[in-house]
Amino acid sequence: MRHVFFSFDWDDVWRVNQVRHSWVAKGSYTEAGFVDSAEIETLKRNTDQAIKNWINKQMDGTSVTCVLIGNSTTNSRWVKYEIEQSIEKGNGLLGVYIHNVKDRHGWTATKGASPFRQSPFNFTPSANTNLVYPCCSYYDWVNDNGYSNLGNWIEKAAKQAGR
Repeated sequence: MRHVFFSFDWDDVWRVNQVRHSWVAKGSYTEAGFVDSAEIETLKRNTDQAIKNWINKQMDGTSVTCVLIGNSTTNSRWVKYEIEQSIEKGNGLLGVYIHNVKDRHGWTATKGASPFRQSPFNFTPSANTNLVYPCCSYYDWVNDNGYSNLGNWIEKAAKQAGR
């Protein structure tokens, strides 16, 4: 069973939990990094080191990091930290756009920029699997049918990273 860390901007928790609740029912993977709104508020009141410690603990035993990309994910310092830690661990990486997932009011959002294509990472898509750290693949949860395909995307990311 593959253990997957989910990275996301805390402001997207509603959309993130829509993904989680639809995916976790599948039962073939275990997830880490998911939190509810109350836990997020508690975490926000902690010191930076306490948040890093929580993230590091959540990442223990994971082999893939799935970044759920909302409209402001690229600006999240914690998402950047989680990507850095994932690279250090050698986790497979993938990005899943969640802007088309409806929020509690039934609205979608503007598509955000990929945090993988921003400093300090600046990954560009490539079919070359001999890169020092392979670029991740990108998907849209709604348009690419994430409910049915997330498991395949996770396995592809793991293979790209040699896991």
